[in-house]
Amino acid sequence: MKKRLLTFFAFVFVLGFGFQSIAQFTPEEVAERDKWEEFLKTAEVVKQEQPWGSREAVTNPWRLTLEKGGITKRAVWKNASGRMKGYMENWKWEIAAYRLDKYLGLNMVPPTVEKRFRGDRGSCQFYMEDATSLRDIVEKDIKKPSYKVFPFNRALFLQRALDNLIANDDRHQNQYLITEDWRMILIDHSRSFRKSKKFTKKLIYDEKYKEGPRLMKELPRTFVEKLKTLNSEVIKEIVGEYLTDKEIEAVLIRRDLIIKWIDDRIKKVGEDKVLY
Repeated sequence: MKKRLLTFFAFVFVLGFGFQSIAQFTPEEVAERDKWEEFLKTAEVVKQEQPWGSREAVTNPWRLTLEKGGITKRAVWKNASGRMKGYMENWKWEIAAYRLDKYLGLNMVPPTVEKRFRGDRGSCQFYMEDATSLRDIVEKDIKKPSYKVFPFNRALFLQRALDNLIANDDRHQNQYLITEDWRMILIDHSRSFRKSKKFTKKLIYDEKYKEGPRLMKELPRTFVEKLKTLNSEVIKEIVGEYLTDKEIEAVLIRRDLIIKWIDDRIKKVGEDKVLY
């Protein structure tokens, strides 16, 4: 499987991405984001189910069918908090990841809000109906159009940058959702925002990644400049109550590590090879 995954990444390419927005959601989808946030918060739950087994989803999320004003959509709700099967989980981190993704202009995480369900607080995320998991793509050996490899690779670099920032080292194949036109959507961030030395001394994705080098090889200038604007006050305004002060402090430490890595990479290969 590992060999097949490496082969997939080697062949996945995207032509002309430099002329497109870095966002993985389309401009039309981004423009409707506020509407869907409000829908998720206020729509009535008309159906509820837990279709994923515990082996597939440690947090035992619910898939909700929501209805409002004649519109019906599905969403994923979870309220995981604390240690579950050996891992620290927190539904609040789902919302914090979405808000940071939105602020940084990546637009790779589906709309995610807080919603009460069965009397409990939890995260509620828009369910991507027409996307396929990377696991299914690899296992079914789905062929990719060659002209999509370059932008897809650039989306991978952005995924690594986001996960480096939020300390998400749990990105497995089911957490990459791929649209029919090969845009990358990222889900499941309830195991992010770690504070330990393991996640503040070094980046997750770099030259020493456990399965071989995984670099943030090319990044948009707009993203890097936005990253530099982050400070405690800015992050608190973005995420509200969904991160603690210590979690915010850890984000800023990782922000500095990312910027240092980028600066060192520029010195090594040149700015035009790193920023676009």
